[in-house]
Parts: sequence; C-alpha cells; structure tokens
Amino acid sequence: MTVAVRVLRAAVLPLALIGLTALAGVVLGRVYAGGLLTWLVVGAAAGSVLVSVAARRLPSWLVAPVSVAAMAGWTLWSLRLAATRAQLPGGLLEVTADAARNGIPRLLTAMIPVEPTPDTVLVPVVAAWLAGLTGAEVALRTGRVLLGYLPAAGLYAAALYVVGPNAEPALGSTVVFVAVAALGLATPTRTAPDGGDPSAELAPRVRAAVRLRLATSAALGVAVVVGLVALLGPVVAEQVDGRPVDPRRYVEPPQVQTLDENPLIRISGWALHPEQKLLDVSTERPDAPPADAPPEADPTADTARSVRIRLAVLSDYDGVTWRVGATYRNAGRILPAATAARDSTVQTVRQQISVAELSGRLLPAVATPREVSGARVAYDPASGTLIRPEGLTPGLRYSVTSAEERPDANLLASANVPAGDEVARVLRVADGVPDPMRRLATQLAEENGAPFARALAIEQFLAEHYRVVADAPSGHAYPNLGFFLFGPRNGGGQEGTSEQFAASFAVLGRLSGLPTRVVVGFRTSGQGPVLAGDAYAWPEVLFDGLGWVAFDPLPRPDDEPRPVEEDFRPTPEDPPPSEAPAPTAEPSASPEPADAADAPPGPDGVSTPVLVAGGSGGLLLVVGALLLTLLAMRRSLTRSRLVRGDPGQRIAGAWREVTDALRLAGRPVGDDLAATEIAGHARRTLADARLGRTGGSAPDEPAEPVTVAPTVGTAGADASGPAVDELAALLNQVGFAPAAATPEQAARAAEVATAYVATLRSARPWWRRLLWSVHPTPLRRARRSPR
Repeated sequence: MTVAVRVLRAAVLPLALIGLTALAGVVLGRVYAGGLLTWLVVGAAAGSVLVSVAARRLPSWLVAPVSVAAMAGWTLWSLRLAATRAQLPGGLLEVTADAARNGIPRLLTAMIPVEPTPDTVLVPVVAAWLAGLTGAEVALRTGRVLLGYLPAAGLYAAALYVVGPNAEPALGSTVVFVAVAALGLATPTRTAPDGGDPSAELAPRVRAAVRLRLATSAALGVAVVVGLVALLGPVVAEQVDGRPVDPRRYVEPPQVQTLDENPLIRISGWALHPEQKLLDVSTERPDAPPADAPPEADPTADTARSVRIRLAVLSDYDGVTWRVGATYRNAGRILPAATAARDSTVQTVRQQISVAELSGRLLPAVATPREVSGARVAYDPASGTLIRPEGLTPGLRYSVTSAEERPDANLLASANVPAGDEVARVLRVADGVPDPMRRLATQLAEENGAPFARALAIEQFLAEHYRVVADAPSGHAYPNLGFFLFGPRNGGGQEGTSEQFAASFAVLGRLSGLPTRVVVGFRTSGQGPVLAGDAYAWPEVLFDGLGWVAFDPLPRPDDEPRPVEEDFRPTPEDPPPSEAPAPTAEPSASPEPADAADAPPGPDGVSTPVLVAGGSGGLLLVVGALLLTLLAMRRSLTRSRLVRGDPGQRIAGAWREVTDALRLAGRPVGDDLAATEIAGHARRTLADARLGRTGGSAPDEPAEPVTVAPTVGTAGADASGPAVDELAALLNQVGFAPAAATPEQAARAAEVATAYVATLRSARPWWRRLLWSVHPTPLRRARRSPR
C-alpha cells in the first residue's frame, strides 16, 4: 500500500469528525442573521480535531489542556469578531464576562433572526470545540469510531432542538450527516504492516474461529439494526410532519417593572418637574422635503416639523390600568421589518440619542425602529416597543434608524376600521364602564357615522371642554376618567394631564367601535435636549390600509374650555317625578280642607293629634333601641377581634376591621387580592376621602369588588400608608407562620387598625359618620365568615 493511500485513509476519519461537528453549525446557523455563526462553528470543529490529530503522540492526559488552551484563543477571537461586527461597546474582558453570564438565556430568548453577538455565539463555539475534542480522542486514540460519533450526534440533535419550529426541516443536512458518518465507518483506520490480512499470521483453526465469530457478530448486528428499523421506522415516519417543540417557551423573556409596563402613570410626575432633562436628541431625515416646503395638510398632525419620540405603546386596558402587555425578545442591530400600511408613505428617520436622567428600561425611538446600534436591546414586534434589559444609565448613547409611516390624509375621511379576532385586543372594553361615559360615546357616534368622523368628534369634544393642568393627580381607571369627564369644574373635575385626555379618547373610541391604543412619548423639535415637560401621551386609531393614525385631543393653549353641560347632560335612567304626565281628567269637586281643631276623635275618644304624637314617640323609642343595640353589637365585635384570642387571631381581626372600614367607605375589595394590594388600595381610599373623591358607592349600595393596581402620582402617600403596609406584613406572617406572632405584634396591629378606621371615618361626611358605628354590614359579614 502506498504512503498516499495510507495518508488518505488516515485523513478520512478526522475529516468525517470535522464534517459531523460542523453540520451542527450549519443547522443552527439557519436562525442566525448572516453566515458568521456557521463559520465560527466550522472553525471550532476543525481546530479541535486537528489539535487532537497533531497531539496523537503526546500522552492522553496532556492533550486536553493543550486543546482547551487553543479553544480559549479561538473563542476570544470569535467573541471579539462578533462584538466588532455588532458594534457593541466595551472591552474584551467586559464582553466575555457578559457573554459567559448570559449566553444560554439570551440564545433562547433572542429574536429570530439572531444576530451573531458575543452572548449568542459563545455557547455554540465552545460546544462545537468540546464535541470535536471528545469525539477525536475517542475515535482516533482508542479506535471506537461509533462511540466517537456520539458527541457530534448529540451536538447536532441539540442544534435541531434549539432551532425547533423556527426554520424549515433540516432534511438535506441530516442526509449529509448520515452519509459522512457512513463514510467514516466504511474506511478502515488500521491495517496490517504489509497491507494484507491482519489475521494471516494466525493458525488456520484460530483464523477460522476468528472469522466465524466476526461473521456471527456482523450478522447479529445487522439483524438488530433491521429489527430496530422495523419497530421504530413507523414511529419516526409519523413524526416527520409533526411540529417540533420550541424550547423558547420554557425560557422567560426579559421582564419589565411597573413603571415600564405602564409608563402612562409617569406623565403627572414629569409634568410637575418640566425642566428635568431626560434626553439629548439629534434627528436626521435623509428623504425629508426642503425646509421651506409647506406643511402637509394632515388633520392629525400638530405641526409638520415636530417629532414624536415614542417610549411605549399601551394596548391592554382592564378598566384600571393601561399596559404594554409586550413579549420582549433579545434582538440584534437589525430588527424585523414590519409591513407598511398600503396607503401610507414611509420616511426614514435617523436619531442619535443620549440618555440624561431618564430611568427605567424603555428605550425611546421614533416609530417604527428598524436598526439600533450602541445598545443591546430587546424588542416587541407587536407594539414596536424597545427596552434595554440592563436598564438605562446616564451617558448611554445609541443610534436608531426608524421607518416613520405617514398616512394619506386624503383617504382618512372614507377609511374604514378593521374588526375581528386580529384586532380584538385593541377593541376590548373592560367591564364596569360608567353609564355617563357610555352615553357620551353613543351620542358622539350617533352624530358622526364614518370612523374618522367619530375619531375627530371625540378629539374635538375633549379639546373644547377640558383643561390641561400640570398638577392634576395621576390615574386612568374608570372612576378617574369618570371624574375627569363629568366631575364638577369647581371641585377638580374636567381638568387633567395628557394621561386623562389620551386614556379618555381611547376608551370612548373603543366604545364607539374604533380600535384604539395609547402611546407614551415625547414631542420635541427633534434637536437638542428633551425635557420632562415634553413628555405626553396621545391616542392612536387603526384604519384599514392606513395603519395607526395619531390624534391630539389636547386643547389649544389660548382656548377657554366650555362647560361639558352645554353639549352633554347625562340623561337619567327614569324621568323625575316632575316630568310625569299630568292627569287628563280634573276632579269634579275640590274637597274643602277640614279644620284641625275639629278633627274627629279616635275610636276610644282620643283625639288624632294625641294618637299621632304617641305613635311617633313609640316609633322613636323602637328606632333608638335598635340603634343602641347595633352600636353595642358593633363595639362587642371590635373588642372580640382586637382583644380576644391568640396573637394570630387578633392580627387577623385587626385586618378584618380595616376591610370592613373599606366596605363602609364604599370601596370594597375582592377576596382574591393579596394583602399588599389591599394595603395600597386602603392608602388610596384614605387619600381620595380626604380630597372629597370617594370613587365608590355607598356602603348599603351594591358595589363590585375593586381590582387594585398600583397608581403613581396620587395623593396616596399619606401618614397611614406605612402603617397599613405594616399590618399587611403582619397578616402575611400569620398566614405562613401562625405560631410566630407575639402579643406585642397583636397590640401593634390593633393600634394600626384603630387609627386607620378612625382616620377614614373622620374623612367621611357628617351624616355618614353618624351611620358608621351602627351600620350592620360588619355584623352580617362576621356571621358569614368564621373568626
């Protein structure tokens, strides 16, 4: 046998191992942008196998350290190349440490196509190198080829699992994998010294026995393989058309906090500090019209030169809180391109943004972002909202290229709005809409038939009847919007920030059949600093063929709002008694009034005045006795809750005193709420009571339990807040460790509950304070629930 043939045969198995390991990179690279990941995995496969081939004469214990050192060099070079391609800031050490911490979760939460960045290439490169090293050592050093194939086969299967249903079936690469494996198995790696039969030097009987044993083993192996194919073939065939499992559903994508899930509640805080510098912005419009061109005739645009920088899009509303409701996926510089609306024009906008004092994770950008550099981002394609998972930091500088859509204003008047399951999210109206709000939406819809006319009517109604004030409290739940729309002007109603204007427009629009959402952002000139006073919220309506169109319901600066009562007066459900139809027939004769002094005596000769006086006095005695009885029973119930029983029972009793007080104040809470949520609701209830805004029904009127959501910017930060939170913490302690409560904690709980109830009662009107101590509601609830 010639030397060339020997070298060729010796090279077949290493090349097969390289090919099998590299195919895993080919499969995984289908969900990556570009071919960088595939080439890095191919390099790792080739490097690991070639190091093992070159070190075959070294002791086996020395090969692994040499290969790992080479792996470290290749990995660091790969990370530096990926960081340079992705234009990520930071040194090599910082990039490597971040990739090591977040490699696996970011790989499974990244948006497809995945951009090759250090954290998304680290795991595949290291896994390919280790698979090549292990397979080469087992197959080349020990001669166990099938066993040496296992690491490469495991890596290939892992790549298929990670890709899941996010790419077409890898049929071609799988066939190549099987062919390469078969080629490596078919090529002998060991031969006799003279190139002949290695069993030629054995005795004839021994040689025959060896050959028989080999033939028997081969036949048995073939039978086993055929049997497995017959048994597993149908099962495998049934799975060919099945949809593979997506491992991404098991990994939680980046999450945001309350202020980022509902940035609408930040509007009032920013309005109180309008000079706070949040951003620095530089805007370029490569395809913009000349500066001296006339502004477009767009009735939905405030000025032709203003720039709306979007912070978040809020599509979900439950009657209490507007939320983004996004599922963020880690993304590279290039974001998935969305299809532009049919009848809109797209203008490219490039911005350089530097963060000053803006906090949170939401990343501002002009809608709709297409490319981001200078910051690692996560993206929600449904809303177009960007976040920086690490959070914003002062000095952060990034660039955004956006595709800004502008609808054709000439088509708005005749445009329709979509309907169906695809837009059900932005048409949903939560239960509990106040009747006046529903009637106002009906009135505006009846007077304006076309969708755009309805949207303009809502915009004009809000702009003409309400006033913008910077110190209006935050809140956009149904009670807040009801007070904003219909509250007395001299009592704080009919005025608010852009939070109430945008939220009211969106709710009225949905009640009128318009798909709406609320957007929070900034309105600037596009150049220079962006201040807190530039923050505002605006509503958007979805039109067929035109996409989302922004509206501005804020009043013009010099306009004096008209009272709402001039154009809308809520119609009562039943006509008042004075409006009842008069009788058509007159009485035939008017009875003469009888003199009271000549009133006939009663049955026993007692005059009518005496009977009336006696009956009234008896009734007063009965009512007085009933009130005293109720007062005594209420005080007995309070003493039983706060004084009797072990410390855990007394803490629970103190908590029931607080919840009963909320019910008496017309602000009941549901049984499904956590103690901390109820404590927040209690703080806001007390704050509203002090401001004269009860926001609920009377305690003897039916009221649905309140669903509590955090509210920022209200006057809820009162002195009772920390104390109620302390009582909630004690209740949670009792729930998880009842025996751990101490008498001192029980006494403290009673003190907090007593102070809260007294403070809330004192904030009620005088006539409600009189009824507070004798109301039977706590007694009925005490009978229904055990103490």
